Amino acid sequence: MQAPQSAIVLFAHGARDPRWGASLQALTAAIEARRPGARVRTAYLEVQTPRLPEVLDELAAGGALHVDIVPVFWAGAGHVDNELPPMIHEFNTRSPGVHVRTLPVLSELPGLLDFVAGLVASLTY
Repeated sequence: MQAPQSAIVLFAHGARDPRWGASLQALTAAIEARRPGARVRTAYLEVQTPRLPEVLDELAAGGALHVDIVPVFWAGAGHVDNELPPMIHEFNTRSPGVHVRTLPVLSELPGLLDFVAGLVASLTY
C-alpha cells in the first residue's frame, strides 16, 4: 500500500515536563480516529522532540506532497507569526515539491471561541 501523499502536523511549543505533551498526543489520536490512514504527526518548536524541521523532512522523504500544519497555539502573535514562516521557508528550499499550508491558530478556528465561551459559561458559578 502506498503512503498517503498528504499529512497533518500538530505543531506546539513544547515543555520541560514530558506530561505536557499528553493532550497533544490525545488530539493526534482523535484526528487519526476521524481520518483513518492519515499521517498525523506532532512536532515541537523547542524543548521537546521531534522538532518541526525533522518531522517535515521525514514526511517529505516518505512521499508526502501536501502538509497541513496545525499550530496548537491560542494566538498567532509570537512564535507562530515570527518563527514558523522561516522554518517553512527553509523546508521549502530543501523540498520544493512539497506544498505546506499553515492552518489558523486555535482562537481563529471557526466556531472555537463560541464553543469555549459556552463551555466556560456553563461550568462556572
